[in-house]
Amino acid sequence: MGCSCFGSKKAANETHRDTKEDSLRNIKQISYNELRSATDNFHSSNKIGRGGFGTVYKGTLKGGRQVAVKTLSAQSTQGVREFLNEINTISQVKHQHLVELVGCCIQGANRILVYEYVENNSLDRALLGSRNTNILLDWQKRSAICLGIARGLTYLHEELVPHIVHRDIKASNILLDKELNPKIGDFGLAKLFPDDITHISTRIAGTTGYLAPEYALGGQLTMKADVYSFGILILEIISGRSSARSNWGGTEKLLLQWAWELHIEGRLLELVDPDLGEYPEEEVIKHIKIALFCTQASANQRPLMSQVVEMLTKNIRLNEKLLSAPGFFQDLSRQNETPSSIKKSSNDSTTTNINSSVPVTITEITPR
Repeated sequence: MGCSCFGSKKAANETHRDTKEDSLRNIKQISYNELRSATDNFHSSNKIGRGGFGTVYKGTLKGGRQVAVKTLSAQSTQGVREFLNEINTISQVKHQHLVELVGCCIQGANRILVYEYVENNSLDRALLGSRNTNILLDWQKRSAICLGIARGLTYLHEELVPHIVHRDIKASNILLDKELNPKIGDFGLAKLFPDDITHISTRIAGTTGYLAPEYALGGQLTMKADVYSFGILILEIISGRSSARSNWGGTEKLLLQWAWELHIEGRLLELVDPDLGEYPEEEVIKHIKIALFCTQASANQRPLMSQVVEMLTKNIRLNEKLLSAPGFFQDLSRQNETPSSIKKSSNDSTTTNINSSVPVTITEITPR
């Protein structure tokens, strides 16, 4: 009698169905009619955002709780996978720096996730949006946001079992509550990471401008991909500038490239957002250097998120002798770049510049 170590296709399908049903048992089911009533029939005036697979509305449930209602586009077949993954990943996860999943609706063709409502929308809007916003991000608030995100990632990477790699850490996926505390959201691309696994080979997913080069080029996913994205996020928080633009420093440079050049030349404070006002120079420089440690070209040289939290909270002197050049991922729209190159700066320090060989038409990669 023959047997297969992989089991039958029927058994695999049954396992998937059981996993799906287990996920749904762990979360409150909310009827479509209640959500329709909560959002005034999904009225455009309640629209607060749009994700890769649908629209997000503000709503108020029967008991008076305000929520964010994330609808899945009926045409999105890929989105169904992300929807179930999001439920399976975070139905049991609770942390002050993670957005809480309140419930879901699976009724007819409707696939809807219901989250806690976070008052001040996304970091992306507060930091990179219109300057007419009433949100003032001084240094105290920006440094607290960096630390809160770091603590949330530490929880996902090191305290949860199995661990979770988010895969899409970016400013628009960081929400700010009424006290401007950060909460990591959108777990549609997240991956569970068992203790005994060093890396996962997977399809590339995420957002250009935040992708770690080893992941963008080879699909080798580790928790250090999130660490890289976090480093980019620190640079955006300090500079008030988008990582997606490629003309910093007066030349065709990404934000990370410009930051590294300023580090080499001892001019890091030129990176600081002019709207920041007064700030402690040494502390700001330390944050920028932590970002550079997080974005080193070699994933093995990047710190764990728990180490990042220590660097952010303790009076630790950073050993800059261990700091190496960052790696860059650039999409194929930059036609004048070569596929892979090493560029020399004026003081003979090398900067690794890695371009992607992956077509930018891959649907999982979201442009900024």
